[in-house]
Amino acid sequence: MEVQSFQIGARRVGPGQPCFIIGEVAQAHDGSLGMAHAFVDAIAAAGADAVKFQTHIAAAESSSQEPFRVRFSQQDATRYDYWKRMEFSEEQWAGLAEHARQKGLIFLSSPFSEAAVDLLARLGMPAWKIPSGEVTNPLLLERVAAAGGPILLSSGMSRLAEIDRAVAWIRERGLPLGLFQCTSQYPVRPEALGLNLLDLYRARYGVPVGLSDHSGTIYAGLAAVSLGANMLEVHVTFSREMFGPDVPASLTPAELRSLVEGVRFIEQALAHPLDKDELAGQMETMRQTFGKALVAARDLAAGAVLRRPDLTARKPASAGLPAEALESVLGRRLRRALSAGDFLTPADLEG
Repeated sequence: MEVQSFQIGARRVGPGQPCFIIGEVAQAHDGSLGMAHAFVDAIAAAGADAVKFQTHIAAAESSSQEPFRVRFSQQDATRYDYWKRMEFSEEQWAGLAEHARQKGLIFLSSPFSEAAVDLLARLGMPAWKIPSGEVTNPLLLERVAAAGGPILLSSGMSRLAEIDRAVAWIRERGLPLGLFQCTSQYPVRPEALGLNLLDLYRARYGVPVGLSDHSGTIYAGLAAVSLGANMLEVHVTFSREMFGPDVPASLTPAELRSLVEGVRFIEQALAHPLDKDELAGQMETMRQTFGKALVAARDLAAGAVLRRPDLTARKPASAGLPAEALESVLGRRLRRALSAGDFLTPADLEG
């Protein structure tokens, strides 16, 4: 099945395009607008293509009965209180979006409620990253579909049948689609990354695929790009000593920079397949310098018949017959005497 690329803002995503790299802030800003803006600067400086937040409106998505995934907060009595503290106003979200654009980043934010979709739609969201917990929520999906634009679907908690249904539903509405392999563990173990699923998704759905990584390392992303991932999303934290539930699954800005550089390095390598013989031909000067030629292992008289103990090899290859010619010279007679260490040349051989 042919994989179709699509547009997100000024970036084309899909086969033949550079990997679309997203720096995910999520709740790493801990409710501080200033911190959120600082993440925009850091992610831009690291060379990512996009910055992504999460738009939470507590009253629209949560309730007093929602439990903590991990009881990490000493200042929030309930999960609802935590989401409330993570909220920004529409004006503040607009400021973050504008800041991202000024820094050359595509601004994205995952909506966790219909109200969040409406808010982000008013900001002109260029694509919709659907969290894995919302894949089976038709209310949110319908709101996103009505807003239009590409959908980036996360598969972190989904069964394959649920992904099948969501993909079919999105396709029926003619919306561009990208699919992320994701495992909702923080941090995810190497054996739970599911890198094999990238090929499965690509073949099964014919869409650009990516890895939404929670490993807290650069290794998973580099491996995914080597396997043909078109998209890559990683969480970002300023330090692993920071507060928050996603810190162990995040990269620092310096690590994000290393990841981006590694991805671009791998892309250059994969884009230039080599012919081994052609490459060796381009290295002929080096081959002559580092290769070896045959030399006399001891003093040899004119007329001597060459035997294996008579010869050894020394650099450079350009000084005489190459070492690989050994079998072809054994049993041949010398025209002149050679001293130990003299290079053997074609003119030294009879016949």
